[in-house]
Amino acid sequence: MINQNYLAMLRHRSVIRDLSELAAALGKEIGDENVFDFSLGNPSVPPPESFREVCEELLHELSPLALHGYSPSLGIPEVKEQIAASLNRRFGTCYTGEHIFPTSGAAGAIAHALRAVSQPGDEILVPAPFFPEYVPYITGAGAKLRVIPPRFEDFQINFDALEEMITENTAAVLINTPNNPSGAVYSEEALRRLSELLVRKEKECGHPLFLISDEPYREIVFDGKTLPYTAGFYDNTLTCYSFSKSLSAPGERIGYVAVNPACEMAELLVPMMGQISRGIGHNCPSSLMMRVMGRCCGETAELSVYETNMKLLYETLTRLGFEVPRPGGTFYMLPRAPEKDAAAFCRKALDYDLVFVPADGFGAPGYFRIAYCVETEKVMRALPVIERFVRERYPEMAES
Repeated sequence: MINQNYLAMLRHRSVIRDLSELAAALGKEIGDENVFDFSLGNPSVPPPESFREVCEELLHELSPLALHGYSPSLGIPEVKEQIAASLNRRFGTCYTGEHIFPTSGAAGAIAHALRAVSQPGDEILVPAPFFPEYVPYITGAGAKLRVIPPRFEDFQINFDALEEMITENTAAVLINTPNNPSGAVYSEEALRRLSELLVRKEKECGHPLFLISDEPYREIVFDGKTLPYTAGFYDNTLTCYSFSKSLSAPGERIGYVAVNPACEMAELLVPMMGQISRGIGHNCPSSLMMRVMGRCCGETAELSVYETNMKLLYETLTRLGFEVPRPGGTFYMLPRAPEKDAAAFCRKALDYDLVFVPADGFGAPGYFRIAYCVETEKVMRALPVIERFVRERYPEMAES
């Protein structure tokens, strides 16, 4: 008999992907330039020139076997050392290559981290709003997702709820900063408070509590600020990273888990992940892309366009009366819909060729996500369309 769990998942497809496919179909009818697709978080800027140069250099320098052959099960040692050195330079950490496990993007990193620090039946706590794919990541590891209710005013961590929800069944807390879908950035104060809470709760629970920090948007932070490095605040931290956003190379599917050297059983977690790979059919990412990212880590694409787009949309939406916590990073924002049913709001927006994503699946019912990783020119053309949509369908907002 076929697997019933995956059969059931067909009835709960990714709303993001469904809307992206709908936008693509609409684009074939009326032209892509006439569809204002804010559904999918697909970077809209090219990789830096150095990315192409490194690819060409490697293709000329190394043998086909080194470029395209199997890599060691725990990753290419040279690349692991390059990543560790980059983290140490940037964040004052003390990683070695032995603490780095290359993966197929942040999704692969989270899948390995979850399995490494939890047993089937354990609970993983996740602050809302959260990336909906955390659900299959967690359930696929045999763990149970428990959602920490959101703080809607700013989408920061709801510490009161978190403290109540940590029990002896808790294995880990999974956070995402900067956050998809809200753009919220957790401050140093918030990370210190989180660390202090977890240290205290570890003593009460009698076992380690791990912090899995999902950081693919680490470099996309606004207002001239930098992102506090989560592992610098809490020893039992596993950092999950992807080069997809920083280097605008999501299709290359390359990332890593960085195990804090001070972490409980740090020397065993990366070898364990190699064994986890055997069970989930991961078996190392691309050898070529590992080597490219090793040389390019610390570099970024031209990311300033996302802050430009954020400011344009934020000014228009707030002027129209939307409640929008101002993003501190990423290329997402999470406005409150002008009616209780955000899905109904998004369906009405489709009449104006505006594609937004209702945030029910993100743990934020009544809100909708805008992924503004599109050309600024298209954002500017979308603004009067958004205004016309609101004035025609929600005149009470325009009058207030």
